[in-house]
Amino acid sequence: MAAKVPLKEQALNADRVSRIGHEVHAVCPKFNADGFIREVMADLPTLELKDRIARVSSALHTHIPVTGAAALEVILRSLPPTPEAAGVTNDFGLHIYSPHSDYVARYCRNAELLDHALAALKRLTCYFTAEVAVRHFLTDFPDETMKAVNAWAHDDEHQVRRLASESTRPKLPWAPRVPLAIDAAVPVLDQLYADTSKYVRKSVANHLHDIATDDPVLALAVLRRWKGSGGATEKDFTFIAREALRSKLKQGWPPAYAFLGYERDAPIEVSPPRLDRTQFVDGDTLAFSATLTATAATPVDVMYVISSTTAHGKPREKVYVLTRTVAKPATPLPLTKAHALRSTATMTLVPGPHTIALQVNGRRFPAVSFQLNED
Repeated sequence: MAAKVPLKEQALNADRVSRIGHEVHAVCPKFNADGFIREVMADLPTLELKDRIARVSSALHTHIPVTGAAALEVILRSLPPTPEAAGVTNDFGLHIYSPHSDYVARYCRNAELLDHALAALKRLTCYFTAEVAVRHFLTDFPDETMKAVNAWAHDDEHQVRRLASESTRPKLPWAPRVPLAIDAAVPVLDQLYADTSKYVRKSVANHLHDIATDDPVLALAVLRRWKGSGGATEKDFTFIAREALRSKLKQGWPPAYAFLGYERDAPIEVSPPRLDRTQFVDGDTLAFSATLTATAATPVDVMYVISSTTAHGKPREKVYVLTRTVAKPATPLPLTKAHALRSTATMTLVPGPHTIALQVNGRRFPAVSFQLNED
């Protein structure tokens, strides 16, 4: 099996740095493409992705022979005429253009260039999503940037509409926080929750999920209002609601289940999970089964919860979706899963006692124990 190429190597590598240099040189002959490429490549191999983006952006600033509005114009003219001509084949865009929006945020974020810079980010987001760059403008120029964001929510390009939602998310991953009220962009979400693009609707759902993390009552009120308006199809609205409430569902928050039509005290019984064995090491597969029975037709949202401790001895729970269906009376519902017990880049499994329990409609059923041993 071929080794997986790290994202940083796919995103910005020698070929892509060379392409950036030659695209800029094509519209600005005084730009020293060879010097730009040499300078960036001297540092690039040792850098992680964010630092690679910043390094390319810095070298553009060093080698473009003009500054201010003129330099911004060079950056924009260096783009291929359309995202398709650039080779963009998905909504997210090509990472080769991530340094361009970083350049705008670093070197064009001032009152004199503000309108030009925001217009540039609107264009650039169709080549590579620009929400991180926009957040710097939201910090320094919140009122002016929110005016642009509200206009973007009505744009013809779905990537620009998505930028309105994504750039204002309260907890956007791998991005700086912005000093906005948690409900600051709810009017933007009101414009976008019934959008024709799933790319946009997914961002709306994630934005509302961010809100639900800190203010679930507000998130639920927004969802109730949208449901009452009938603006979205039932399928699209259900997708947004589930995604927005996904963490609250895992936490067993009763109002989230009630909103989605699940009865917490549903007339059901669940057998304890049956394990194929109880001794495991990191990398093994935990196979379990159980049976759910109901005395009446009942919508069920079934999850399973693996509990353990961290390396520092703190309790840790990981909750996973198992199935969503309607349990029928006199028809036992089999519940089975083969779960990979494997450490990841974001979670290290710690040897010791573990438990697994089933959670149905937010109600936790008795757990059973197993042991994770040293390799």
